[in-house]
Amino acid sequence: MKQGIHPEYQSAVIVCSCGNRIETKSTRDEIHVEICSVCHPFYTGKQRLVDTAGRVERFRKKYSKAEK
Repeated sequence: MKQGIHPEYQSAVIVCSCGNRIETKSTRDEIHVEICSVCHPFYTGKQRLVDTAGRVERFRKKYSKAEK
């Protein structure tokens, strides 16, 4: 490998919006993410619905007739 062209590989911290902090290695010293394994619905089993402009309610209303 050529000397002096590769970035420095150092300890890094990944910070999630839920407050979870994960220690890892990276070329950056801090990385911010919106979702991690602690708050992701696939891993937690809890589904959080974020209703933007009534989309969830419209979906439920539309398909509630199909259930009956």
